[in-house]
Amino acid sequence: MLEEFKELICQYVDVEEDKITEDARFMEDLGFNSFDFMSLVGEVEEKYDVEVEERDVVQIRTVKDAMDYISSLM
Repeated sequence: MLEEFKELICQYVDVEEDKITEDARFMEDLGFNSFDFMSLVGEVEEKYDVEVEERDVVQIRTVKDAMDYISSLM
C-alpha cells in the first residue's frame, strides 16, 4: 500500500518518492498546503471507495496515520 500511496502523493506535491516515508509529515516534510491535502483526501476517497470524516482529517499528520486510517475504513 505504501508504494501505491507514494504515487498518489507525488501527484500533488513535487517530492521524490524516496523522501516519502511512513514518518513523513504531509505539511512539514512533504510540502502540502491545506488545499493539496484536501485534494489528496478526495482522491483517496475515490480510489479506495471510502468516506473520510472531516473531524478525522485533522488527526492525520503523517503518511502512516493516513495509511492506518484508510486501512481501518476498508
